[in-house]
Formats: sequence, C-alpha cells, structure tokens
Amino acid sequence: MKLNFLPAGRLRMKKSIYVAGADRSEMIDLPVSSALIRHKQGNILFDTGCHPSVVDHPEERWGSLAKVMKPLMSASETLLPSLACVGLEPDDIDVVVNSHFHPDHCGCNQFFRKATILAHAKEIEAAKAQGAEAVGYLRADWDYGQPIEPLHGEKDIFGDSSVVLVPLPGHTPGLVGALVSLDRDGQFLLASDAVSLRQNLDTDTAPRNTWNVEEQLKTFAEVRRIENAGAAVICGHDDQQWRGLRKGSEGYE
Repeated sequence: MKLNFLPAGRLRMKKSIYVAGADRSEMIDLPVSSALIRHKQGNILFDTGCHPSVVDHPEERWGSLAKVMKPLMSASETLLPSLACVGLEPDDIDVVVNSHFHPDHCGCNQFFRKATILAHAKEIEAAKAQGAEAVGYLRADWDYGQPIEPLHGEKDIFGDSSVVLVPLPGHTPGLVGALVSLDRDGQFLLASDAVSLRQNLDTDTAPRNTWNVEEQLKTFAEVRRIENAGAAVICGHDDQQWRGLRKGSEGYE
C-alpha cells in the first residue's frame, strides 16, 4: 500500500483565527492537501481540496467566504493536476472520504463520478441544516447529486485495518480522520482540521473557527492517544509540517 500527499490548494487567513493572541492584522498561509491511498483493493482520496474555479474567480464560487479564506494557488496547485502527476485520473478513484464538508476539503468532489463518497452522518446532517451556508457548508461543493454513504462510527474500509476512519468531532460535528497503517513507514493519522496547526494540539487550544470547543478538546486528547501509540499526526493546514512531507509522486509505503 502507498500513501501520497497531493497539493490541493493554498489559502491565506487571519492568523488570530488559529493562534490566540496574534494581531488581527497578521495573516497566515495555509496549505490545502489531499491524500491518495493506493491499496490492492482500490484507490482512496482523503479530501479533495479547493475547486479549481477559485483560482481566478473565488467570489463566484465561495461568495463572502472568499474574503475570509483567500485562495493563493495557481491552477497547477489544485487536485486534478496533482493527481495526474502520480499517473491517475478521476475515474481511477474508487472511494472519496470527505473529512468534513468545508469547501477546501470537498471542492473537487464533482470530478469523481465513479467513486463512493464517504462522510459522517452528523456532517451530512449539519450540511443540510437551515443556515448551513452561513457557517461554511456550500452546497455547490459538497452536493453534486452523488450518493453519500453515511458513517456512524469507525470504519475499516478494506477490512484489514490498513485504513480506518475515526470520528474526530469539534471543528465540525462530523469530522473524521483516517488512520493509515503502512508496512515500511508506519502509521499516519490524517487528522484534517481536527488539528489544523500543530500548535493547536501542543497548546490544547481550539481555533476560533471551532464548532464545539468541548468536543474539540476531547478530540485533541484522542489524537494524542493515537500519536502516543505510534502514529504520525498529519495536520490539516500546517505549513511547516507540509514543507517537510514527501509530496506528489514521492510518497510513503
């Protein structure tokens, strides 16, 4: 089995959203990523990043959200070109896991027409709720008429413990991570925005864009438990960590 981290966008946001005490004028650049898992039983994408249209026309796609999350990337830094660099096309993907339904995590769902879409039942419920658009659930990104298979707890995708989806609520009601176990390089917890920045986990500090702080702090404790058991925690948007990861065709096994 192989794991490849793929560039899927880049954003600029106010640092104070993530770092307590930061000046409100200070900005932070955040990588957006997707993870490709190639297993003998099929290909999984964990998150699909930003829709390519936001490179040039972010407000047409995201509306006022584009002022909060400013896209910085070029077209080549979105998911489909990144996928092509490892020799795959959208129809080669069997399963798409959306950690949650914010537009920087599910923006390219529409391109994976042959894939089964997996998301937590609580995330589906939150995205369908009245007023969901105001809290970042943009139907144009998460709902393209494809059936979405709801998760209700942990899910061992292939039945061999190699890819296990784990609920990590807090940032949103139904956020899920993926615990990936590789033969050579060991375990990785794809934490998405359960740990946006490593600093949030280390200081036990929930970002301002957290749905439920109490749930988030419980999730931090669970992430630390998984890390102490030997897994490397891959954060959702930590630029320092991202720079140190192997990316594209240079993956992990």
